[in-house]
Amino acid sequence: MTLEMHKDIKQLKNQVLSMGSLALDMLESSINALISKDVDSARKIEKKKEELKNYDYKIEEKTLRLLYLFQPMAIDFRRIATILKMITYLTRIGRYGKDISKITQEIALKRSPDVPINIIHMWEHIHYMISKVLEAFDKSEIDQIKDFKERDDEVDKFRWSIFRECITYMMENPQSITVYAHYIMVARYLERCGDHACKMAEKIHYMVTGTHIEIS
Repeated sequence: MTLEMHKDIKQLKNQVLSMGSLALDMLESSINALISKDVDSARKIEKKKEELKNYDYKIEEKTLRLLYLFQPMAIDFRRIATILKMITYLTRIGRYGKDISKITQEIALKRSPDVPINIIHMWEHIHYMISKVLEAFDKSEIDQIKDFKERDDEVDKFRWSIFRECITYMMENPQSITVYAHYIMVARYLERCGDHACKMAEKIHYMVTGTHIEIS
């Protein structure tokens, strides 16, 4: 029975990693589409929503079934509990990619200013954090998340810097208010993705060590 349970846990872990790759791809593709104002690419991201949702439903169903059948203890239970948390956060990250793709479709056809450079810098931090948290989950190691507190602080600084920059442009040119309001929302979405990465890191730390930490 233990061998069967561990086999099922491994399969679930691989499915979570696949879901994580999809969520990260949706977010990355949405940022690239926003920067290049590529409407066609933005529309393709929306179509991935169903695939993301199916991962969420199927992994949750299999995880709950595993809990019912085997009633795991100690680290096996923590792994399963972490899986249930991670699919929630990954779903939200993917959906923010979808939301950003909608923004691209709204502003691409207008003569809108370029994306603020700090959104690109902010995205670099977010990409790093999500990639590292998936690696930490895959390897059951916490070295990959040791700098998350500093990274999260940097993400927050970028968000408020973008907010101030956009407000300045809006005051200088009222006709740009709509576009810069969208850029403020993109920064907010990225900041929330960083928060979700931190929450996943907290759960992975508990999974590996059995102790709780608070990052953000």
